[in-house]
Amino acid sequence: MSLDLSVVIPLYNEEESLPELVEWIERVCTEHKLSHEIIMIDDGSTDDSWKVVEELARDHQSVKGIKFQRNYGKSPALHEGFKAAMGNVVITMDADLQDSPDEIPELYSMIMTDGYDLVSGWKKVRYDNAVTKNLPSKLYNGVNRRLTGIKLHDMNCGLKSYKRKVVKSIEVYGEMHRFIPVLAKYAGFKKIGEKVVQHRPRKYGSSKFGWERFINGFLDLLSIQFVSRFGKKPMHLFGALGSFTFLLGFFFTASLIIDKIRLGADFGITNKPAFYLSLLAMMMGTLFFLTGFIAELITRNAADRNVYLMDEKIGWEN
Repeated sequence: MSLDLSVVIPLYNEEESLPELVEWIERVCTEHKLSHEIIMIDDGSTDDSWKVVEELARDHQSVKGIKFQRNYGKSPALHEGFKAAMGNVVITMDADLQDSPDEIPELYSMIMTDGYDLVSGWKKVRYDNAVTKNLPSKLYNGVNRRLTGIKLHDMNCGLKSYKRKVVKSIEVYGEMHRFIPVLAKYAGFKKIGEKVVQHRPRKYGSSKFGWERFINGFLDLLSIQFVSRFGKKPMHLFGALGSFTFLLGFFFTASLIIDKIRLGADFGITNKPAFYLSLLAMMMGTLFFLTGFIAELITRNAADRNVYLMDEKIGWEN
């Protein structure tokens, strides 16, 4: 029997919020008659989060847990959660209770009834610090919209719903969880929607993210643009650059040789800066070609990019 819903929750040092979060999800899913599983991925917590997950798995048949041996980050946690998810719809949310489980029924309906491939939450009213989080987030999302063409106000919102096929078709690695809608778009899923969701004040603990996420986020966006377009065909980029650069240097060198033949001994090729620039261009073109070949070899032999060490798993026998 297939499940209606998988709720994937990456967590790091959130022991206080987990019982309340699970009870809330259980209540909402029961009220709306949604068969479900709750997959909690402990990303190497240093508090008692895993003990709490073990207790919740004993008390609730729907709860399943994965524990990383160390802290890998949110993207690897989501990757493992997506691999394990069995529901027709997959919903992700943060473990800190700032995402409301009351949003689950409508997010589920937008996938199953309205036919969206992916629905991203939009925290239109936020309770974060306006200077350190809200303003940078608006600038960050504005750049994302312009570069990717995906008209979302809050691409990095942790509360999202997906068609199961989407999470099984994309690969979330590094810090690419910020750009899952971009990954989905490049995988061929075009119907991407948005829903205004409630953003709740943080009840326990403190934020795990700082200013560096915006710098890293911009670099990751450039990476994903490159990987999405040329990840499977790197020679198309490096070969084009190599051809252009090599031919530019070749034609300049040829013109200098022609001038030497035409003007004779009065024309010294090696005295011209253009001669050395031409040689440099030809060498750079050759290097671009070699880079393309090496990248092609790496692309075909990177089978273990998403292998992560785990200590334990619980709840999968149910």
